[in-house]
Amino acid sequence: MASGASVPQRFVCFSLLAALALISWRAAANSITEIDARGHTVTLAQPAARIISLSPHVTELLYVAGAGDRLIAAVDFSDYPEAARHLPRVGNSSRLDVERVLALKPDLAIGWKSGNSSEDIARLEKLGVHVYVTEVSGVAAIADDIETLGRLAGTSDVAQIAGSELREQIAALSQRYTARVPVTVFYQIWAEPLMTINGRHFISDSLRICGGRNIFQDLEPVAPTVTVEAVIAADPQVIVSSSSKDDNDEQLASWRRWNLMRAVRANALYTIAPDLITRPSARIVEGVEQLCVALDRARAQADVQPRSLGERQ
Repeated sequence: MASGASVPQRFVCFSLLAALALISWRAAANSITEIDARGHTVTLAQPAARIISLSPHVTELLYVAGAGDRLIAAVDFSDYPEAARHLPRVGNSSRLDVERVLALKPDLAIGWKSGNSSEDIARLEKLGVHVYVTEVSGVAAIADDIETLGRLAGTSDVAQIAGSELREQIAALSQRYTARVPVTVFYQIWAEPLMTINGRHFISDSLRICGGRNIFQDLEPVAPTVTVEAVIAADPQVIVSSSSKDDNDEQLASWRRWNLMRAVRANALYTIAPDLITRPSARIVEGVEQLCVALDRARAQADVQPRSLGERQ
């Protein structure tokens, strides 16, 4: 008989190699790879079962994506849905408790490019935590995020349905309002200092869906500081505020002294709850609908009939 491994030995070796190959194939089949808002590739060996949310809107999106039972912690102000209020806290969006995150041993942390400190994110990654970073540039992109989070958590069946429903709702609002007579809008997100949003912010996308034109869409910062004089000079047809309920009356009242502005003359001053319009979550459909109704109401006011952007009062 020839020297070397016997037939049974060779069969055992072959079987072992085949088993290892099958295990490797199954592991590769279960792995998930996504490219995040930073352009970083995030790869998980399997869907994340222990997830920490680093932004309130991410918390909401995870529940919508069917991954609420995989959440083990979140940042402050993660207050929707009700179950999110009971999650352990790991700091806030701008300042994370990195040690607390590490102690919870997550499979994945999901962050927010515009809200989280890049230093905190880098530190988490250096210490071995997988971090996927989101960023929303438009309302429709929220549906994309829902679906991506579903893939990362292994809940794609739920997430795809939720994403499709959100797209349909936004498309219906757009079909109804976008082509209507445009109105110019000053969108106030903060009073002191006076802050607004530029054309790249997703709230500007909400305005476009409703047939509105952001008077400061061409400014470079995403959330620029502006002056009262600049607002008066732009003479918007509508002013919208998304400050907290306690501040809304006071903030809108401060504009009423400028009664030469078209928005003031027509009483086209409106407020929308910030959670419905400033958070890029699925609830934004409610906020956009309220915004569209407000702009439509303004169109009905004789003093708010639009003129060319170059025409001055």
